[in-house]
Amino acid sequence: MFRKKECVAMLLAGGQGSRLYVLTKNVAKPAVPFGGKYRIIDFPLSNCINSGIDTVGVLTQYEPHVLNAYIGAGQTWDLDRLRGGVSVLPPYQGKTSEWYKGTANAIYQNIPFIADYDPEYVLILSGDHIYKMDYNKMLQQHKDTGADATIAVLDVPLSEASRFGIMNCKPDGTIYEFEEKPKQPKSTLASMGIYIFSWKKLRKYLEEDEANPQSSNDFGKDIIPAMLANGEKMVSYRFEGYWKDVGTIESLWEANMDLLSPNSGLALSDDNWKIYGRTTGSPPHFTAKGAKVQHTLLSEGCEIAGNVSESVLFSDVKVAKNAKVEYSILMPGAIVEEGASVRYAIVASGAVIAKGAQIGEGPSDCDVDKWGVAVVAENVRIGENVKLAAKEMAGEDIPDAK
Repeated sequence: MFRKKECVAMLLAGGQGSRLYVLTKNVAKPAVPFGGKYRIIDFPLSNCINSGIDTVGVLTQYEPHVLNAYIGAGQTWDLDRLRGGVSVLPPYQGKTSEWYKGTANAIYQNIPFIADYDPEYVLILSGDHIYKMDYNKMLQQHKDTGADATIAVLDVPLSEASRFGIMNCKPDGTIYEFEEKPKQPKSTLASMGIYIFSWKKLRKYLEEDEANPQSSNDFGKDIIPAMLANGEKMVSYRFEGYWKDVGTIESLWEANMDLLSPNSGLALSDDNWKIYGRTTGSPPHFTAKGAKVQHTLLSEGCEIAGNVSESVLFSDVKVAKNAKVEYSILMPGAIVEEGASVRYAIVASGAVIAKGAQIGEGPSDCDVDKWGVAVVAENVRIGENVKLAAKEMAGEDIPDAK
């Protein structure tokens, strides 16, 4: 029996995440591990179900296999529904056979999916942001204002505004101008890449945009400017909580470190707004006699015999005796052998740091301009006594030092 849905969410999760370099060599950015037990995509999916939105299309493209397997039938997020739930939507061969050309084209190619639920509203989300947000509040404002489009905005420092798409608004929140990364911003209201559209209006603009050969088929560059130019009612929705685009090595490291700060605004222990993620089934973590663990997130299956502080450790990580880990992120199955040191680094899944190796440097160890996060790619082995300095990346096997 046909069941109409008031609002359908479309989650754009096909990004390559090139600024994460070796961390997205084999996985899409939304599938990158985060916070000890999650993946980035857990946040928008959890936000959807917590907001009462139970129909979500996940649009995949780049390296989708890990993401597809992780999402599965959606049971983790209570999205395994008979009608609705979560659906993975890769590009497919229909009237046209092509990759998603842009964010707007990705939604255009999935008009039949949306139309099947005959929604009043469509929520457009990105799969690479870390935040907790009640989309239902944004939807309610959209209804109350009679908007054709509502765009979530975050007030950012003026010094950073030129990095974002900026919404210039009237006192009542109505948007009158959009500027993409302006050199001299008139406002500090940055678009979060979260949109709610009235579906009939959006469908019209998607079809017109697709028919325009000059279009880049992007929401920020094409759809939103076209709607503004035609006088459609566009309203901003101010968000005041924690939000971070984890599209760079530094921002991913910072967001993980924020989990250790009680004042960051990123609290995962809130029972009223849980973030759901798949469990590994590993045994409880184990800390050996003589080990020292301070101010660190430990996940199931970890075995710690060395010293760990100010870090985030995912499942099945092993830190051997006399090894030292500080201000670092160790993803699932990473191993730090005896006497090795890992500081200010991200070590990807399955990587091995051999005996005596030294990964990364702290700000006090090198020139401030040279300081940064060291990265070891998935399944790479760093040989004995090898040194990897700040900002350096290991993306392939490094032979043992002679």
